This record gives sequence, C-alpha cells and structure tokens, in this order.
Amino acid sequence: MATYHQIPDDEKGYELDLFCVPKHYEEDLDRVIIPHGLIMDRTERLARDIVRDMGGHHIVALCVLKGGYKFFSDLLDYIKALNQNCDKSVPLTVDFIRLKSYCNDQSTNSVKVIGGDELSTLTGKNVLIVEDIVETGRTMETLLSLLSECNPKMVKVVSLLVKRTPRGSGYRPDYMGFEVPDWFLVGYALDYNEYFRDLGHICILNEKEAMDRWMNHWMKH
Repeated sequence: MATYHQIPDDEKGYELDLFCVPKHYEEDLDRVIIPHGLIMDRTERLARDIVRDMGGHHIVALCVLKGGYKFFSDLLDYIKALNQNCDKSVPLTVDFIRLKSYCNDQSTNSVKVIGGDELSTLTGKNVLIVEDIVETGRTMETLLSLLSECNPKMVKVVSLLVKRTPRGSGYRPDYMGFEVPDWFLVGYALDYNEYFRDLGHICILNEKEAMDRWMNHWMKH
C-alpha cells in the first residue's frame, strides 16, 4: 500500500505574499497549497522508497511529458545521490513520452502516446513511469494497458500528485507524493495552456481570472 501525504478538502494553504511568486501570476493564483520545499522533501523520500524496493534492478525511467519533467529531474537527482552513498543502487536509463488526452480544460477519453523509443523496446525491461499528476486514472490505465502488450518484466508508477475526485476510476500508483482535493492546480511544471510551468510552488488556480486572461493571451500569441 502506497504511503502519501493527504491534503484535506478544507486545507487553507498559504498566502501568496509569504513566498516568492512571479509577478505576472499573482492575480491568477488563489493560494499556495504545496510549497517548493515540501515538494522536494517528499520527492527525496519517494526516491529512497524506490531505491529500497527496486535496488539492484536495471530500471528504465519513463518520464511523462510535459508536466512530469520537473518531478522527473528532481527525483532522478535524489536517486543519483542515493546511488553514490548507499549500499543499494539502481542502474538507470531514461526515456520520454507524451500522452495526448487533454485539450485546454476539457478531458477526452482517447489517449495517444507520442515520442520516446518504440514501446516494444521495453520488452523484458523493468519500467518506472514518472508522472506529475493522476487525475481520473484512466490515462494511466490506458498507458499501462499499452505497455502490457510489450511484455515488460516489471512496471511501477510514481506520481507526485493523485487527485481525489468522484470521476476517478479507482486507480492508485505504486508510489505517490500527495493526495489532493479536486482543485485546479498549477506550478512545478503543472500548467494551464502551457503557462505556470515556471512557478516553483504548487498553487490553486483562480480559475475565472486565469482562464480568461491566459486563454486570450495564448490566442493572441
């Protein structure tokens, strides 16, 4: 059973003026819900758990772009540090894929895998899928189904966030950082229309203000 930090529905979070937030986003954010330092501490612990469970195996770390790139980079840095300083180590290679299942704020049911080596190269391999957020779980279930056709030796999934939503399929990853309410979250590479990826903390989006402003900005550029 995966251990995680649960953020309750009534979590108040932190006022924006307690942290360094890019000026161009201040009007679009409600509050900080997971500060950057807490993200890093939780990521370090996830790295330790992964090395404990998968140490000694050669792992293909598969990053789900674009939102997963920051978590992927930081997680691998912590695994690398553990490899250099622990008796157990994890030999790693990396690959990258994109899953097309979203258009703006509307979710579709179809999932298309883009980029990366052919999934068939994962036959007989130990695969660690690194994702930023699991929302309904259906996208990840589709990816796992596609991967299973390639007969990997083992597949584990680590996700920084898992959303608590009535639309969920019930899927839970093997490793998870935080369980979060059904909020629109941005920051730490989570985006809205490609914006907010450069925000260090994970924040709640002020949806009305941000969607109007950044949708119009995106259309103009």
